[in-house]
Amino acid sequence: MDAKVLIESFAEFARSKNVDRPTMIRILEDVFRAMIRKKFETDENFDVTINADQGDLEIFRIREIVDDNSEDIWDFDKISLTDARKIEPDFEIGEEVYEKIELEEFGRRAVQMARQTLIQRIKDLEKDILYNKYEEQVGEIISAEVYQILSREILLIDSEGNELVLPKGEQIPKDRFRKGDTVKAIVHRVDMINGNPKVILSRTSPVFLERLFENEVPEVYDGLITIIKIVREPGERAKVAVESYDDRIDPVGACVGMKGSRIHAVVRELQNENIDVINYTENLELYVSRALSPAKVSSISVNADTKRISVFLKPDQVSLAIGKGGHNIKLASRLVGYEIDVFRELSEYEEEDVVLEEFSDEIEEWIIDELKKTGLDTAKSVLALTKEDLIRRTELEEETIDEIFRILRTEFEQ
Repeated sequence: MDAKVLIESFAEFARSKNVDRPTMIRILEDVFRAMIRKKFETDENFDVTINADQGDLEIFRIREIVDDNSEDIWDFDKISLTDARKIEPDFEIGEEVYEKIELEEFGRRAVQMARQTLIQRIKDLEKDILYNKYEEQVGEIISAEVYQILSREILLIDSEGNELVLPKGEQIPKDRFRKGDTVKAIVHRVDMINGNPKVILSRTSPVFLERLFENEVPEVYDGLITIIKIVREPGERAKVAVESYDDRIDPVGACVGMKGSRIHAVVRELQNENIDVINYTENLELYVSRALSPAKVSSISVNADTKRISVFLKPDQVSLAIGKGGHNIKLASRLVGYEIDVFRELSEYEEEDVVLEEFSDEIEEWIIDELKKTGLDTAKSVLALTKEDLIRRTELEEETIDEIFRILRTEFEQ
C-alpha cells in the first residue's frame, strides 16, 4: 500500500465520521511520526508534510554534515561527509542534508500497522466527540428513535446513528414503546465504561418536567416565571411550585393555559400524570395549604424543631389530602420540606371518640404512627373502615389489623 492510497482511504473514513481537516492532518502526522520513532528512535530531525486532499506525503530526514573524524558523528542529527556525498557529491561540512524517506522503507508490516492505528484513532476521537457532545447536553430534552427493546432498558438511536440508553428505572411506569417510535427524554448523564461513552436518558427526572414546561410555556422559557421546585411520582402525580416577579403575570394561570391548553400537552407526554401547579410563597402555612391541593385545610400547626407539620381537615377532605396511594401527601411533604401529619377535625358526635394514643399500652407505637400517616387518628376513624381498606392503605399485616379491631371495639363495648 503506497502513501497516496493510505492517506486517501483514511481521509475518506475520517470525513464519513465528520472529522474536521485540521484534526485529520494532526492524526496522520502523529501516526507517521510514531512510525519514524520506531525505526529511527527519534523524530526530532524529521519534517513531515501531508496533503490529505491530494493524498501526498513527504518525509525528510534532516542532518548536519560533520567531518568523518568528528566526535558528533554518532548523534542522530549528524551525518559524516563521506555518507553525505553518497547522496550528493558536492556537499560540504556544515551544510544540512534533506534526505527523503519513502513510506516503503518502513516495511509492509509497519504500514499495515499505521493503517489500523489511524482507524483506531478516529474511532477513539469519535467516542470523545460523542461524550463531549452529550456531556454538554445533560439536562436538555432530545428526541431519539427506538430500535431495540430489552428487559432492563430500551436502546435508541439519535439522528447521527449514536446509541442511547433509556433504563427501565428512568421510564414512566405507563410508558409503552415499540420499535420505530420517537421518544422524548432528557440527557440524564454520560458514563464512560471501558473507554466507551454510554448516554443515559430519563423520563422520570423532575428536570424532564421542567424542560417540558419551558417548551410549552413561553413565560417560563423567557424567565418571567420561575420554577422553584418540582417533585414527582412519575406517571401518577407531580407538584410544581412556580413564582413570578411580575405582578401582572399569574404564574399558575400562565402554566395551565386557556382551558388547560398548555398543561395538557405536558400531561399527555407524561402518560396522563396529574400535575398540580402551585403558587410559591414564603408563608409556610399558606404554602402547605396550597401543596395539599385539592384538599381544603382547616388549620395547621408547625413544629420547626422536628420539621413536622400537623394539618387538620374535615373528614371528607382527609382522603383528598392523602391522595391515591398516599401520593398527594408524600409529594406535599417533599415540596415543602416538612413531614406532614394529617388529622381529622372532630365533630360534636366524634368528640366522644378516643384518640389512638390512648391505646398505646395495648397497641405498639409504630402501628399507631402507621395509622396516623393515613389520616386515622381516632378509634372510630379506624373502625369506620373495613379490613380490606386498611390493608390497602397501610403496610400492616392482616393479623395485626384483626388485633387492632378487637382492641378498639372492646373500648366501645365497655
